[in-house]
Amino acid sequence: MTVLRSAVDAGSPDFQANREAMLDKLAELDAEHAKAVAGGGEKYVSRHRDRGKLLARERVELLLDPDSPFLELSPLTAWGTDYQVGGSLVTGIGVVEGVECLVNASDPTVKGGAINPWGMKKGFRAADIAAQNRLPTINLVESGGADLPTQKEIFIPGGRTFRDLTRASAAGVPTVAVVFGNSTAGGAYLPGMSDHVVMVKERAKVFLGGPPLVKMATGEESDDESLGGAEMHARVSGLADYLAVDERDAIRLGRRVVARLNWKKQGPAPQADYAEPEHDPEDLLGIVPSDLKVPFDPREVIARVVDGSDFDEFKPLYGSSLVTGWAQIHGYPVGILANARGVLFSEESQKATQFIQLANQTNTPLLFLHNTTGYMVGKEYEQGGIIKHGAMMINAVSNSTVPHISVLMGASYGAGHYGMCGRAYDPRFLFAWPSAKSAVMGPAQLAGVLSIVMRQGAQSRGQVYNEEHDAAMRAMVEGQIEAESLPMFLSGMVYDDGIIDPRDTRTVLGISLSAIHSGPIEGATGFGVFRM
Repeated sequence: MTVLRSAVDAGSPDFQANREAMLDKLAELDAEHAKAVAGGGEKYVSRHRDRGKLLARERVELLLDPDSPFLELSPLTAWGTDYQVGGSLVTGIGVVEGVECLVNASDPTVKGGAINPWGMKKGFRAADIAAQNRLPTINLVESGGADLPTQKEIFIPGGRTFRDLTRASAAGVPTVAVVFGNSTAGGAYLPGMSDHVVMVKERAKVFLGGPPLVKMATGEESDDESLGGAEMHARVSGLADYLAVDERDAIRLGRRVVARLNWKKQGPAPQADYAEPEHDPEDLLGIVPSDLKVPFDPREVIARVVDGSDFDEFKPLYGSSLVTGWAQIHGYPVGILANARGVLFSEESQKATQFIQLANQTNTPLLFLHNTTGYMVGKEYEQGGIIKHGAMMINAVSNSTVPHISVLMGASYGAGHYGMCGRAYDPRFLFAWPSAKSAVMGPAQLAGVLSIVMRQGAQSRGQVYNEEHDAAMRAMVEGQIEAESLPMFLSGMVYDDGIIDPRDTRTVLGISLSAIHSGPIEGATGFGVFRM
């Protein structure tokens, strides 16, 4: 039998303590998500509604098929900065007329939907996801263009937005723009470079330069409607393909555009007769210890995520700090790599390399479940070739061409983050649990290394080392690294695609795998040089 058994005791004090700690983190997460949902605040939301306009998330909800899921991406963008949480943009994957699409919606309650540096970064990530997974893109536009006070950070890299649209079109992946209000200056190129454009009558305003700029540049007197109104673009310039009478009509027309795309997935279809996990996903709240130094068995997570809790483990007796094996999630085959005891040794690295090669031979997507402190250090391990073997694993991850998904459950430190397909290694999706932490190393270890280096420097100069200063330095560094390794900080930096409730992991992975299979699944035919 390959159905995983569970040793979780949901009534134990440790489990209950872990569960309460996770629920506290989820409550904090809900409070931060609420800031993104609130947009620009009550004043600007009321002003927007008084104008008879729908909010960004209401537009998204009307666009999507009834009762279909929406996987919001990067909702905490700009957390911890001076900008509004969410980055004035809502992005995510949803189903429109049966077609999975990448949806971007400007939030006009935040500075009129103007794009700031963090919203731009969020938009770039969304474009990457659309391109990598062959997803049609729908832009719900109401934006004043660039946030001008930050133009030095936006103008040069911001042109990538339009480059991505034209490249999608060239690749045969449709792009749709539904314009509800202003789409000015550089933002005018957003509908200008989309395959299909819908504009709302008497609301949409699309022009390179508004009346004040035209007056300054040319001396010409003009008004919004004759310069860039929806009806003008529908009747005169030809920029608008469809003229909507109001916002709801625009969304209806956008849905009809998607319905006529004749869109087909290129990846293999999932098995239709899969079973739900044998074990309760509610248990995922209490499996990860609040102290990440305490190991946990990732099989307990796998048993609550994969179809039927059915898992064929690969090399179970070799390199046991890394669990590898084959399973299905919502009918899609996956290969899973999950850290069991944190540290990666040479055996785990070699095991992972072979497993990744096998997945590429069979065109099987890979799921990385992170809880690692990195590769083992020390004289014995350096002499045993840990650098070569770690490099072998990272080589395999780097050159693997099957889709990767990463979930940070616990620690994800050092080069172990790289070997387990961290952000720099382009996983199709990367999510974090509220319990996750990621940094070059643990806060205490990093502070200790700095202390040793400073102590040795003082000794080499013949100086007396100041122990009080050392204690203060260590406390400051530990606090800084702890804060910078927390998931909300990293999510604000767009280093993940969102922090998820552990109980939603199976659903999130199912949506991600379905999106991935919009394109072909093809393994690598060759790798780089493996140092043996």
